[in-house]
Amino acid sequence: MLTAAHIPLHWRYDLNPATNPYLMERMGINATFNAGAIKIDDRYLLIVRAEANDRKSFFAVAESSNGVDNFRFWDRPITMPQTEDPDTNVYDMRIVKHEDGWYYGLFCTERHDPEYPHDTSAAVAKCGIARTKDLIAWERLPDLISHSGQQRNVVLHPEFIDGKYALYTRPQDSFIETGSGGGIGFGFTDSMEKAEVLEEKIIDPKVYHTIKEVKNGLGPAPLKTPEGWLHLAHGVRNTAAGLRYVLYVFMTDLEDPSKVVYKPGGYLIAPDGEERVGDVSNVVFSNGWICDDDGTLYIYYASSDTLLHVARTTCGRLIDYCRNTPEDGLYSAKTVENINRIIDNNMSFIQ
Repeated sequence: MLTAAHIPLHWRYDLNPATNPYLMERMGINATFNAGAIKIDDRYLLIVRAEANDRKSFFAVAESSNGVDNFRFWDRPITMPQTEDPDTNVYDMRIVKHEDGWYYGLFCTERHDPEYPHDTSAAVAKCGIARTKDLIAWERLPDLISHSGQQRNVVLHPEFIDGKYALYTRPQDSFIETGSGGGIGFGFTDSMEKAEVLEEKIIDPKVYHTIKEVKNGLGPAPLKTPEGWLHLAHGVRNTAAGLRYVLYVFMTDLEDPSKVVYKPGGYLIAPDGEERVGDVSNVVFSNGWICDDDGTLYIYYASSDTLLHVARTTCGRLIDYCRNTPEDGLYSAKTVENINRIIDNNMSFIQ
C-alpha cells in the first residue's frame, strides 16, 4: 500500500542542475512503516514512520480519499519540536483525537543512554508527547514521566475517565527487554501538559508459551463499540529463527476500560509470504486503524519494518471474533478440547 518509493522526489533529490549536475539522490529513504491513522472529514490520514538511509526516523503525513490506495504525502514532513534533551530518533506515533479537543501524538523518543557513554548501542526509550489542531503545527509537551522503567508503546485513551487522562503503557526494564514484568499497563495522569503516571495496572500480561510470551504492547487507541472497547495489540514470542511479531485483538469493558472482557486466543494477523522478509524479518506491527461510520474497519500494519499494508474488515466481524473465539487454554489438551467442541457442534448441526 505504501513504500519508500512513494516519498516525494523533491524530498530526496536536489533538482537544481547547478548544485546536482548528476541528479543523484541526496536524502535516501530506506522504509515507510508503523503508521498512526486518523480520519478527518473525508480524508484518511496516516502519520507514517519514514526512515532515512541514515537510520533516523521521522514523521510524515500521507493522505488518501478512500483509505486503501492512492496515498500521497503532504508537501513536507512533520517538523517535530525538540525538548531540552534532544531526540536522537522518534517513531511509531499513535494519533488520537481526545475529547478535550486536541489531536495528540504519542510516540517513542530514543536517546543514547548516558549511563553507558562508551556503548554506542545503549539506548533509553521514553514516551514523547505532542499535540496539534491541524497535523501541521505541533506543540511539543514534556515526555511522559513513568516510574516503571522505560516506555516504548504508550497509547492515550480517547475519553476522560473520572476527569483524568488514561494511558495504556508498556513498562520494560531496558530498551529491548521487558524483563520479568511487562505487559500492557493502564494508568492515569491529571494533565497531558506534564504527564506523569504514578501507578500502572497490568491489564494484559505476558504469558508463557503464547504469542505474547516475550513482550506485548497496544497498537492504536481502542475503538468504542456498543459491546465494549476494541483493542489491537502486538505480541512477540521467541523462535529458533528469532523474534516473531504478530497482531491480536481483545475487548475491555465499556465503563471500565482496564477490565478485559473478551480475549480470543492466538493471533489475528501474522507475517505471511513476502511480508516475512525485510529489514527486521518475520514481523507485523500496527499502531493505526480507522473505523468508518458504516462500520468498515481499516487496519494499517507494517511488515518487517519495511512496508505498509492495509487489511479491511468490519467492527462487527471483529466483535464477533472476540466474543466467540476460544481463549488460549494454555495447554495442548485444552486446544484439542476446543477443537472437539467445535466438531461436536458441527456434527449436531449437519446431521
